[in-house]
Amino acid sequence: MSRKLPRKYVEKVWGADRLPDAFDVPSDARFGEVWFEPPPELPQLLAKYIFTSERLSVQNHPSDAQAEAMGFGRNGKSECWVILESAPDATIAVGFREEHSPEALRTAALDGSIVDLLEWHPVTKGDVFYIPSGTVHAIGAGVNLIEVQQNSDITFRLFDYGRPRELHLDGGLSVAETGPYSADLRSRVGSGSATLVDGPHFRLDCFSAETGPAHGLTGPAIAIAFDGSPKVGDESLSLGDCLLVEDMAGMAITGTGSVLVSQPKAG
Repeated sequence: MSRKLPRKYVEKVWGADRLPDAFDVPSDARFGEVWFEPPPELPQLLAKYIFTSERLSVQNHPSDAQAEAMGFGRNGKSECWVILESAPDATIAVGFREEHSPEALRTAALDGSIVDLLEWHPVTKGDVFYIPSGTVHAIGAGVNLIEVQQNSDITFRLFDYGRPRELHLDGGLSVAETGPYSADLRSRVGSGSATLVDGPHFRLDCFSAETGPAHGLTGPAIAIAFDGSPKVGDESLSLGDCLLVEDMAGMAITGTGSVLVSQPKAG
């Protein structure tokens, strides 16, 4: 059994002036995110689309243990990004170009120079970034991506380009990874099937419609079309859909293009 999850449209100051036609929203609204309501079968995962016309804040998130110690409950936040479309000069920031002390980062956050300390990565369709908790990051302008994350809304903003929103320097710097981002946490969607992310909290696989069954997966999962018009079992997917699959065991992947499938890890 499977069913498509309902969407929630979220307005953002940095959102896109117009979303792709697959998203039925007013053209004069500025939406930055489209969330899929986590189903009772998979409350641990949140999937969303992100559309940017401006840079997002420089931010990070705590781990499970850090979130609990801070009184936020037991869910921290690790996430991953899969780039769908990008402007020719689009970039995202993940990690710093070199190691910095928390004190130096506080000063840089207060005067805005933290933006120049970050490593800004050029992006194209198919790039995948796993963002562990603590990693300082920011999405640049002109990017459309799919995000899969732990279902947590704990965000520490370190710098926000002068927008009138609260910053969280004490919390963010107390959990910040203060050095470079590991290249081992990057991958790319290819022409076949592959595991893109295998983190402690969730995994993300990509299956091509040409490969047949989704080998190696059992149990519930969420599925999102990356390109084309793939089918997961009897359900056709296209841009803007997120499917809950109650059991991936032997599930056929047909149609055209490829599909992203994510499952939480036990624990």
